[in-house]
Amino acid sequence: MTTPARPPRRLESFVSGRWTPGARDGVPLRDAATGAVVATIDSSGLDFAGALDWGRRVGGPKLRAMSFHDRAAMLKALGLRLMEMKEDFYTESLHTGATRSDGWIDIEGGIGTMLTFASAARRELPNTRVLTEGAVEPLSRDGSFAAQHILTPLHGVAVHINAFNFPVWGMLEKIAPSLLAGVPCLVKPASQTAYLTELVVRRILDTEILPEGALQLICGSVGDLLDHVTGQDAVTFTGSAWTGRKLKSHPAVVDNSVRFTMEADSLNACILGPDAAPGTPEFDLFLREVTREMTAKAGQKCTAIRRVFVPRAQVEAVIAALRDRLERTALGLPGEEATRMGPLASLDQRDEVRARIRELSADAQIVAGDPDTVRLASGDAQAGAYLNPVLLYCDRPHAARAVHDVEAFGPVSTVMPYDDLDEAVALAARGKGSLVSSVFTDDPAVAQAAVLGLAPFHGRVMIGNRASAKSSTGHGSPLAPLVHGGPGRAGGGEEMGGMRGVRHYMQRTAVQGSPRLLSAVTGRWIEGAEVNHGIHPFRKSLAELRIGDQLVTATRQVTQEDVEHFARFTGDTFYAHMDREAARANPFFDDRVAHGYLIASFAAGLFVDPAPGPVLANYGVDNLRFLTPVYFGDTLQVRLTCKEINPRANADHGEVRWDCQVTKQTGQVVAQYDVLTMVAKVWPPAATPAQAAS
Repeated sequence: MTTPARPPRRLESFVSGRWTPGARDGVPLRDAATGAVVATIDSSGLDFAGALDWGRRVGGPKLRAMSFHDRAAMLKALGLRLMEMKEDFYTESLHTGATRSDGWIDIEGGIGTMLTFASAARRELPNTRVLTEGAVEPLSRDGSFAAQHILTPLHGVAVHINAFNFPVWGMLEKIAPSLLAGVPCLVKPASQTAYLTELVVRRILDTEILPEGALQLICGSVGDLLDHVTGQDAVTFTGSAWTGRKLKSHPAVVDNSVRFTMEADSLNACILGPDAAPGTPEFDLFLREVTREMTAKAGQKCTAIRRVFVPRAQVEAVIAALRDRLERTALGLPGEEATRMGPLASLDQRDEVRARIRELSADAQIVAGDPDTVRLASGDAQAGAYLNPVLLYCDRPHAARAVHDVEAFGPVSTVMPYDDLDEAVALAARGKGSLVSSVFTDDPAVAQAAVLGLAPFHGRVMIGNRASAKSSTGHGSPLAPLVHGGPGRAGGGEEMGGMRGVRHYMQRTAVQGSPRLLSAVTGRWIEGAEVNHGIHPFRKSLAELRIGDQLVTATRQVTQEDVEHFARFTGDTFYAHMDREAARANPFFDDRVAHGYLIASFAAGLFVDPAPGPVLANYGVDNLRFLTPVYFGDTLQVRLTCKEINPRANADHGEVRWDCQVTKQTGQVVAQYDVLTMVAKVWPPAATPAQAAS
């Protein structure tokens, strides 16, 4: 199968609500495998200031009017629609030089990342428009003045400047947290593969799932775009460290303290543990991982393994095994079934990689592959940007500089020996900060020493061994729940990381005031805010329930018989409950004490309304703390307050968080926690047609 031929198309930008071509004919973009012109690109004549203004005025208010769950549902719907269109994207992806497996990382990996964010937001974020962070901070003795940290969406635009290697994933992993936060996006893909990004954006906009103004696209140069960013905007960049530093130092970015996140290419390392000798599963896993990271996307991954550290005694075995694997990697047309590695993104990129290999050769010798001679299973070596994998060996890594400073952004890695683990960790740190490193070992002591040594210099560390071999996502796979970024040369930023990524596009603010007004701001009841007494709050549906609805229960005395029965029934015969002398010897107790879980059980017995009603289920407790011992003869009482209400979209119920405080006759709080329940939106529920007929 060859890349489908077609007339070149003129890429357009989508700004200020319309598709707009550049004012000039545009620069030709060529198929990586055949050299044929795929598209032309130009952004001259665009009103970049107007695009930012349109996003702020139109997209921002529409997104901020939605709750987190609304935005999550929007992303889920969009991700599912994009998954239905994936074959169109795979076809277009062939022009970039990506094989089917390379395209899977980019296309389905990107859509999957969006769906993961949507799922996590519905699970972890409240169905509100403002986030609270941390506990309420009391600021007065009488509780009349307090503070709460909140997070609210920026009133600007998230400008995402992406690299050429992942034209789909690079966009979707950035816009997902931005849109969840309530901030519109302006995407600028790298020109070389922008035709794929443009196709995906067209399909996104065709669905009409996103509100107007939520997503814009620039195909071509950003022109004077950054001249117009403000302190309410955010800029993210993926690409070379040199370009990233240039953008980060732009006067408007500096003067306005614009949030800037950089994810730069780095000299990621992989360490073969001293215990992972030939014949061990870890040795074979290590070889497989290095080979995969050199050949997937033709090594054009920001997380690819560039430096390979092995015990000196294993150098010859590692080089021989890697040479054999790399020489058997079929290089050719990305659409051919037999192809295992496609071309680089462009002929210019191949020239760049060859130049970097020459620089690396100052410190290292080539032990596998020839950068100047291309061996193909299919395709044209002159027309396509093909390069066979190249493996180098540096015998004296401590004295070398290029291998720790120069990155060849292609199928290139350098093997280096080490004499002890501390030396391997120190050599990895010579990369001056990387996105990821990995260590292959089955020795817990090696794993501990390696991770603690590597962590300060890396955004992610992966441990590979026989136990995780089948389930491991590998060295080079950034995952939506995990932070993606790294210190130093890697850019000093973080992306993804689950809901951490959403918070990057929100402003953290400390709000001070009376509990009643703080509760009104946050939509969450706090101690000292108004309460409502009346019918049992468990008799209220979501339609009737209000924040601050409260129940103060009757009392119950705890007896010795209660404690001993609970101990026999549960098997919890811990000495503090059963042995008076041992309990008195404990510095925390004066006598035998009641079980903490007995207190929680008695509390439930005091506040639960037993009749069928709108409370459908109890699904857990949060932040349970036992604060004061309960002795025989103490009397318990519960205060239960509706703390937070989260209706679920497209469901007949929602979650309610209750503040539960258990006190004893002295007024001391003996237990404090949140009770989590599922509550019906209406009660009694509407009858089904069958029930109504009967």
